[in-house]
Amino acid sequence: MEKFKKQWEIQHNWQLIFPFLGLLGLGYSAFRLSNAFLKDYHIAFSIIATIPVFYTLLKLTLTIFKKLENKWILDYRWEMIRVFIVFAITGSSSVYVGRPIMKLIGITKENLNPVLYWILFIIIGLVFYQILLVSFGWLFGQFKFFWEFEKKMLRRFGLKKFVD
Repeated sequence: MEKFKKQWEIQHNWQLIFPFLGLLGLGYSAFRLSNAFLKDYHIAFSIIATIPVFYTLLKLTLTIFKKLENKWILDYRWEMIRVFIVFAITGSSSVYVGRPIMKLIGITKENLNPVLYWILFIIIGLVFYQILLVSFGWLFGQFKFFWEFEKKMLRRFGLKKFVD
């Protein structure tokens, strides 16, 4: 455990919650992927298939960590896990917020061309993604990181006047 703490620059035991949540989320994702492909088979096959999918996702995640470690400016390595958790929650939440907004406006797949529906859905999801990203970043103690990330993203969208 000490080797793990040293590798991820964990100084306090409460910081272990982020690697734990990351592994839990990775395990859940591996199970959902396995179950999606093997839904016609017994659940035991999905559970068994979860193990290699989990391993593959873990290797992919650690590779991404290595690439982003030098690009993202964070104080400790364990904070990268916290940032990934914020991205995951924000992505899922923007979809959950976008659907009711579309219904509230009165836009459904039945009353609008499917291509236009999905374009509007993506635009509305993207707007809420920006708001939720900073909000969840603040909740997870990474406001400064996500505020800088947000400003960079808005500049790329050509919205410099809203940033400066």
